[in-house]
Amino acid sequence: MREIRKEILDKLSEVEEKENVRVLYAVESGSRAWGVESPDSDYDVRFVYVRKRKDYLSLQEKRDVIEWQLDEVLDINGWDLKKTLIQFNKGNATLFEWANSPIVYKTTDEWEEVYKNCRKYFSEKTAIYHYYGTANSTFKQYLQGDNVKYKKYIYALRPLLACKYIECNHDVPPVGFHELIKQA
Repeated sequence: MREIRKEILDKLSEVEEKENVRVLYAVESGSRAWGVESPDSDYDVRFVYVRKRKDYLSLQEKRDVIEWQLDEVLDINGWDLKKTLIQFNKGNATLFEWANSPIVYKTTDEWEEVYKNCRKYFSEKTAIYHYYGTANSTFKQYLQGDNVKYKKYIYALRPLLACKYIECNHDVPPVGFHELIKQA
């Protein structure tokens, strides 16, 4: 893990240099963050970045997403802070998962302040719709065949457990599968 962590941090520095941005927060998302990775799982690195002030004041809009790398090992992409704030305001459940990932590659004081202020935008209704939709989609796409990979059952069960957590605790669910299953 030490080698891959260094590689990820190097890639994030490369993003900052080549894209002229500053990464405020970078985490692991997906199966590794959930604690259910398999030997062939890639690293789903998600980050939030900020551009220079002049870029936000320019009439030439820049993309609000950086898709840096996608291969068998690394899947690295990030969102601009403005997009992130808009998505927090909409109660985006995936963004709340990023914000609570147990695997943090980089964080800043600015990010801590952003999340502290955006935490209030968590929407139980939005999150439950998101998680139910994810479970339903996984069920329809992956659990109907004769040969189902065990991981797909976890991918369907985890969002249902998140829904139950939200209904019982009225709060952002934990990211880890094992924490969710404890409360079941």
